[in-house]
Amino acid sequence: MLDALGDGNRRSILERLAAGPLPVGALAEQLPISRPAVSQHLRVLKEAELVTVSVVGTRHLYRINPSGLRAVRDYLHRFWMTALDNFAALAEAEAADRRLEPEEHRR
Repeated sequence: MLDALGDGNRRSILERLAAGPLPVGALAEQLPISRPAVSQHLRVLKEAELVTVSVVGTRHLYRINPSGLRAVRDYLHRFWMTALDNFAALAEAEAADRRLEPEEHRR
């Protein structure tokens, strides 16, 4: 999933799909890349389970897959929580060190 999000065009596609489902043609009109390139990016996003496609008549409508984005969020959340825990531990250790310093060194 993260590999799929590593490309700026794919992130732009997801940003546009956040407003609701769109066909390839509408996406291509909003992006500085060709329709075949948009289709290729959508295929990568679909394989990464970040978008889904439904067929309505002759149109293929792409939409964000909430469970795919949830998986990305959960993955990144683990790192965020570790970073916050490490920051809190560092801040507590520095505060403890300051309490132990003689008064003249704190100025």
